Amino acid sequence: MKRDIVVIGASAGGIEAIGKLLHDLPADIPASLFVVLHITAAMVSHLPQVWNRTSSLLVIEAKDGDRIESARVYVAAPDHHLLCEDGKVAVSKGPKENRHRPSIDTLFRSAAYSFGPRVIGIVLTGMLDDGTAGLWHIKRQGGLALVQSPDDAQFPNMPLSAIRNVEIDYILPMAEIGRVTAALCNGGPKVSR
Repeated sequence: MKRDIVVIGASAGGIEAIGKLLHDLPADIPASLFVVLHITAAMVSHLPQVWNRTSSLLVIEAKDGDRIESARVYVAAPDHHLLCEDGKVAVSKGPKENRHRPSIDTLFRSAAYSFGPRVIGIVLTGMLDDGTAGLWHIKRQGGLALVQSPDDAQFPNMPLSAIRNVEIDYILPMAEIGRVTAALCNGGPKVSR
């Protein structure tokens, strides 16, 4: 099964967690990655520059209309939802969802309905429950759900919410998420936990 769309969501503690994941992924991963990290609307984001320091993938702030390319990481801009639809990136100033813009659920849902079983959804450290409904949509459309182990997460609420409400394929420590994601994107069957 081709799995070439990876959507990642995090909140509190997410800068380090996402940085670790991006660092662990190979430069030639045959997938496009989309990242939502909860940040305040007034903040100027330097996340692409921060993550480009340690990632072998190109990390960019998503722009509306960008063509989706392999081995590229699209990061949501502050106060804008990130969506992927019809082979392009969409950036929207739509209403907040789960008290957030950007919202993890918004990204995950758009990926699920645009790419179905090609999607891998990853929920990392964070508070409250953003990402849970989005993972449910991913699973419903035949995609895979990965969650950072709550014991390993700096803030376990988002992983715990996902585990309690969605059939999760992998619950992994941060140190294993990159390896498993790369294996799944490279066409392998489900890998051992």
